[in-house]
Order: sequence, then structure tokens, then C-alpha cells
Amino acid sequence: MCGIAGLIDPSITVEEREQAVLRMCAAMIHRGPDDSGMATCGPATIGMRRLAIFDPANGHQPMTTPDGRHTLVFNGAIYNFRFLQAELESAGWTFRTRCDTEVLLAALAHWGHEALKRLRGMFAFALWDSSDESLFLARDPFGIKPLYFAHEGGRIAFASEVSALLASGVSEGEIDPASVAEYLAWLSVPAPRTIYRGILSLQPGECLRFCRGKAEIRTAWSFRSVPSDAPPCATREEFIRELRVRLDDTIQAHVLADVPVGAFLSGGLDSAVVAGLMSKASGNVLKTFSIGFEEDDFSEADYAEASARHFGAIHHTRILTGGEVARDLDKFLDACDQPTGDGVNTYYASQTAQQGGVKVALSGLGGDELFGGYPSFRTVPALARRLPLWHRLPATLRSVVTGSLNMGGTRALKLSDFLANSRDAHEIAALNRRVFSESRRLSMLSPDIASLARDISPFHPKLRSLRAEVGTDDLYALVSAWELRTYMTDVLLRDSDVMSMRHSLELRVPFIDRPFIEWLWQQPARFKQDYRHPKSVLAEAASDILPPDLVNRRKRGFTLPFPVWMRADLRPFLEDTFSSASIGQSGLFAAPRIQALWNGFLAGGDNREWSRVWSLAVLIAFVNRRRAARLLSADAVI
Repeated sequence: MCGIAGLIDPSITVEEREQAVLRMCAAMIHRGPDDSGMATCGPATIGMRRLAIFDPANGHQPMTTPDGRHTLVFNGAIYNFRFLQAELESAGWTFRTRCDTEVLLAALAHWGHEALKRLRGMFAFALWDSSDESLFLARDPFGIKPLYFAHEGGRIAFASEVSALLASGVSEGEIDPASVAEYLAWLSVPAPRTIYRGILSLQPGECLRFCRGKAEIRTAWSFRSVPSDAPPCATREEFIRELRVRLDDTIQAHVLADVPVGAFLSGGLDSAVVAGLMSKASGNVLKTFSIGFEEDDFSEADYAEASARHFGAIHHTRILTGGEVARDLDKFLDACDQPTGDGVNTYYASQTAQQGGVKVALSGLGGDELFGGYPSFRTVPALARRLPLWHRLPATLRSVVTGSLNMGGTRALKLSDFLANSRDAHEIAALNRRVFSESRRLSMLSPDIASLARDISPFHPKLRSLRAEVGTDDLYALVSAWELRTYMTDVLLRDSDVMSMRHSLELRVPFIDRPFIEWLWQQPARFKQDYRHPKSVLAEAASDILPPDLVNRRKRGFTLPFPVWMRADLRPFLEDTFSSASIGQSGLFAAPRIQALWNGFLAGGDNREWSRVWSLAVLIAFVNRRRAARLLSADAVI
């Protein structure tokens, strides 16, 4: 696990380029406190910060092939590197380390870009080819590891964090108003956009080739590329047996490391499956970590501790208070590479795990997306089945209904968006994760920005690509693909990476494993979906290692006590952020509707509104902090 960075720019001196890369790496020291390195190859300078997981004493990067042609910087973990190493050794390659980086370098040199099909792991890497002075960037199929870039003219810069690109000086860090409008819809800025003009994200499964000023992006993995090599299971019992084999396999792959490995453990099913299978696979005493609260209605600490006792784990519970979060807000906002409505839990869970003596932790993230744990697996198909009837109603009647819904609360507004805009299941799914309805979003933006936002489709930007990747015959697969490609990628995985790496912790997600997902994708939906008991097949597949009472426990989801904290410890921050002076600083927002939302929540409104209020506060605070940083930078230049 590392932070990688690089700059290709033939128009500046080598010294200027190296200084820029050094600044980028220095901005990511938290991602790699164990080692650093930099190499200049013609017009390219690439660098890294290393968190040593495999063969800690070796594996220094950048790493170059013996012939000097290829130079690599790599962030992530290749779980099948030992298998690949054996293949490469039979082809004549020799290795001097026990590190996945050297195997990845040899694989790319030997198989070229086709090596991507062989990789099992999470990765973002940059490969420089001195033979034609080209750069090759690639990101894993599900976007576990991030990779950002800025391309202008004959120059391209890349890094694991947006903040590193800002440190390089290639971007002025200007907030993109269109991205602000997108954030209000989706709780984050959907890739490939970022919050800044001119900085883009390579999307999951994409690779980029840059040569002589030209950048070409192609997709190396998509749902269309899932092979059809796994015969579908004939019965539910066969499916559950094979699922267990696949679960054991992905856990065994993800626990590989030359440093201590632990697990996040909440009171829920997904993390318990991961922790339980880890305990069985290793045979060693497992360290587990969870977050609890003084507010009993929100805390799952007792459930997590009961699961840990069942597994014989050494468990660490961190009791988090609103006062602690309030004191740490500046640190949390500094950690946010981009604004987010999520991430607080992962920030503290990662800090707890790092302080508990592990460098790698496994998470149950992905279980809901793959095994139908979200309400969307019920609501999207249900609405899709009713849409034809809705569209057969007279237009005047439909207008009256949506107009009435627009006068209602959050759920009514969301239903109005569905009915007014959707024509099929994909379009329903493309609206499902909206945070603010279209009318509310526009009302919170200043007139100029609202005018710009009206030209942005109300649907999620992934609509066209996901419609091309996934058909409508299997609505379970459709919803799963949407959850994997949107909320999981742009919110959960992005925040998991940023917040865990802020504490120099490698976070692994064994459910989000390409071979595991490709097998699951080829299995009949009827074995995976269970509307009455979501994720029942996952529970049955791991029933022999789970606490007996866990399966029958009512799922409630992990939520921090923000509705309580926002009216108490976090209130001073929110009052300041939602003041007219604060809202007006950037010229992006309209104060009246934002303040009405805050005051309504403060007065005892719907507690479910907390996430909208909080995500809006983080956005405003982030934008204001960035504006202040730019002003300071301008003063320093003057």
C-alpha cells in the first residue's frame, strides 16, 4: 500500500519536475511512512511513499526491470502474486524480493496490458516505458484504490490523492461549480469529476495511456467482460455450498501479509462473516476493532463484543463521543481529500486499528451490494413493474400527482422525481441514491450556479455506461451493479481509502474480489434474492462459524448518533457553518433554503434529515477552507 505520484512535462527543467513530485509525495506521507523513492526517466518523474506490507525489508519503489525499459510505482496489493511469480519464473524471470510489486512489474513487462486480466487484488499503478516514452495508468475493476490525474497540453500529472496534485502546482485548486451541484445530488462528486476543475479520476476498471501529449482511456474490465466459465448452480443448496468455498478462498487470499492483520467488527452479519472466516483460516488469535457510543440506541458495541468472544478474538471497542468528534473536526476535514457526507466512522475505526497494532484490516464492505442488503433491491424492481401503468395514465393526471408530491416531505419529493423522470429500471436506479431532490438542490444554489445545474441531467452520470453494461432481464443484477458502481465506489470505497490511509492502515475488502464477484455474477438471481430475509444465503453459507443469535437479529444498519450530536456537541460548528457569512463566502450557495433546512432539523424535525444537513455542512466547510487556502497561497506569492 502506497501513495504514488508523477509528472510528465518536457517543458520544464528536471529540477522543477522533481521538486513538484517531492511535494506530491510529501503531501501523502501518511499513506506511506515506511519508505519513499523517486526516479526520473527522460521527461517523466515518478515517486511514491510506501506502507510496507509484503517483504517489508525490500520492495523499494520506483522499481525498474533489469533491462531498464519499464519503471513502476504501485499502490495496492496483488493477492495472487505468488501464483503469477511461479508462472513468470517458468518463463525465465528471476526475482530478488518476496514482494508483489516486483511480480507486477515483471507481469506487465512480460504480458503487456493483458496482464490486467490476470491480476487478483486492489491496485492503482503507473508504468513508464522508456522505449517509446509512454505512461500507462491503471485502476482495479471496482475502484478500491484511487488514481487521479490532470492533463493539459503536453503535460500530465497523477497521484493517489487530489491533495497531492494540488501540492504539485499543476492545478490552481479552483472549485468546480458543476461538481458542487453534483455533490448535492449524490453525497459525493461522481467520478470522473472531482470537486476541482481540471482534476479527474480514473474510473474503476479503466486504464490510460499517455504518449507525446496524447491521452487515451479505455475500459479494461466491465460487467460485460465477466466470463461465462462457471456453470450456474442447479439448486439453492448447491449454491450455498459453493458460496462457502468461494468465501473461504477470498478470505485466504486477503489475509496474506508479512505484517499483523486484523478486522473491523460491527454488530452486523457482513463483518462477522469476514472475522469468523479469518479466525478459522489463520488458526491464530484475531484482533478485531469496533466503534461504540454512549447513546445506546445507536451503539452495537455489545453485539460486536459478543461476536468477538464467539470467535475468541482480542477485541478493541472505541467509545466515540460527540465531544471528541467536535474537537477533531479540523483533523477530519483535513483528511477529506474531497467533501463527503460519510467517512467519520472509518476515520476512527482505522485510527483504533492502527493504535491496536495492526497494519492491515479487513472490512465487510460489499456484502449489502452483492447479497441484497439495501432497500433498493426491493424498491427499484417494484417501481419498475409499476412504471408502465403510471405512463398509461393521462398526462394531466400525472402532473397533478407529481405536483402534489412536490408539496410533501423528503420521501414524497423523491417519489416525485422517480415518477416525473423515469421510464425504466435503469432510470429508477439512476435516481435511487439522490440525496436532495432536483427542486431542493436547485433551491440551495445561488442563481448563477442553479442555472448551470439545470443543464445537468437529474440522473446519475453512470446511466449511459451502466445501461450498456447491464441488461434489464435480471433486475437483481441491475440493482447490484448500480450499488457497486455508484454509492460503493464514489462514497464507501473512496472514503475507506482516504480515512484508513490517513492513519497508515491498509484496508482490504474481501467481498470486493474480482474472481468472487465474477462467479457470483454468473449465478441465478433466485438464489441471491430473499425479500423477507435479505442476505440469508450469506448467513447460511457461514452458519457454522457465526454466533447463533446473529442470523435472527434484526438488521438496523450502522449509524453514528449524529441526530443527537448535531443538536449538542456539533451544534457550534453547524451554527457557524450555516451562518449567512459562511454560506455566502463562495458565492455558490443560497442561504435562505439552507438555513431553513438547518433550523427545521434543529427544531426537532425528522431525524432522518441528519445526513442531508451534515453532508451540506461538510461541503460548505470544505469549500470555505479551500477558498481560504487559495487566498493564503496568493498572498504568499505576492
